[in-house]
Amino acid sequence: MPETIWSDIALLIGFMITLYTIIIIAFYLFIFVTSAIQLRKEYRLKLDQSFIEHIYGDNVKPISILVPAYNEEAGIIQSVRSLLNIHYPLFEIIVINDGSKDSTLEKMIKTYDMTPVDKVVRTVIPTNQIKAIYQSEVLPNLYLIDKENGGKADALNAGLNFSNYPYFCSLDGDSILERDAFIKVMKPILDSNNDVIASGGSIRIANGCKIQNGNVLQVGLSENPLAIMQTIEYLRAFLMGRIGLSRHNLLLIVSGAFGVFSKSWVLEAGGYKRDTVGEDMELVIRLHRLIKEKNAKKQIVYIPDPVCWTEVPEEITYLRRQRRRWHQGLFESLWAHKKMLANPKYGNIGFISLPYFWIVEFFGPIVEFTGYLYMITSFFIGGIYLEISLLLFLLSFLYGSIFSMGAVLLEEWSLRKYPKVSDIINLFLYSLTETFWYRPLTVFWRLEGIWNVMRGKHQWGEMKRKGISE
Repeated sequence: MPETIWSDIALLIGFMITLYTIIIIAFYLFIFVTSAIQLRKEYRLKLDQSFIEHIYGDNVKPISILVPAYNEEAGIIQSVRSLLNIHYPLFEIIVINDGSKDSTLEKMIKTYDMTPVDKVVRTVIPTNQIKAIYQSEVLPNLYLIDKENGGKADALNAGLNFSNYPYFCSLDGDSILERDAFIKVMKPILDSNNDVIASGGSIRIANGCKIQNGNVLQVGLSENPLAIMQTIEYLRAFLMGRIGLSRHNLLLIVSGAFGVFSKSWVLEAGGYKRDTVGEDMELVIRLHRLIKEKNAKKQIVYIPDPVCWTEVPEEITYLRRQRRRWHQGLFESLWAHKKMLANPKYGNIGFISLPYFWIVEFFGPIVEFTGYLYMITSFFIGGIYLEISLLLFLLSFLYGSIFSMGAVLLEEWSLRKYPKVSDIINLFLYSLTETFWYRPLTVFWRLEGIWNVMRGKHQWGEMKRKGISE
């Protein structure tokens, strides 16, 4: 009798995991089709021709570019140089040195001839103490804030307090922007008559690219397998997930590496939350919450073409730390707004977006890990368990590798950022291997993030950067 009970439980677990996977695949298939249609629709319009005329008209909105920097000596100079080269009529650059222990501050002061200035900063959002403010003598729109360490969110809040313009962009200190990125990311804001209060662009992997003086001279693919898999992962996340969610105003993430926000809305929402490692996602959820509570018809959108290039970890130690942190940040953002879940007051955000991020993104690693254990165990038991595990393997291959291959095809079909056919072939071939090694690794790292959440551990750890420019 006990054996029969355990057999029934094992079958039930197998069927539940299989059903979960089928539902997720169906959802991703819908997102994939939606994204493909939207991508093709946008690029048939050939919007490039209208960007410059539109942005340089009377309707132009100036932007404050906030660059929080903690130990970014390897990339901060080239990142700022790329910002100085952008095609946009009116902007200011505010680099916030968040108590760096390396030579980030000294490099900025020396490279851009920066001198201390006496500026009064209106403290709308409380932050750690500002020690000094510098302004470039040769580039009057370039500022440097030196403050005590308080984390990325605190640095961004300090930049917000100091900024002068109605829109701001948060940008990582190791990022390189394409010259027309701001023109493209601001267009939906201007077209909507300010109904769009946040707009995010795509993040692409700079590893393997040739970058000089803050400009991307040649797009390439890294030879490092981890960097290649992250390239595929980013294509999948941005070209599939965010396009589909954005189309229905369900987007909960505007990447902290590159996003434009309405300053007034962010200040009303209270700025960036300091006690979370996922401050970018938490802010977007809070903005959605504010929109619904004010019954305002505002949107948060994602634009696939404006591209920001950033360095990713090529060593497994640092990639593991990053993914643990991301998953902890995901939980903190979702938990902070748990009252929105399935709450009619928050519409589709409460009934679609938040359930998706809870069920698929946060609890997904637990289900996937259970599936891996089930498949391994079934090979020793045999019988119907083996048949279920084979079905699970085929479904996981479809869920992982096939959709990743689809993202690579979407890239080639629409944006075509990779000029070499060999790069596309490599991406395609590597995507076939995702199910066998890379996805199980990320599942394990995300489980570690869940374990850290359960223990109340918030350690982040240092991220080592090589620098992406010459």
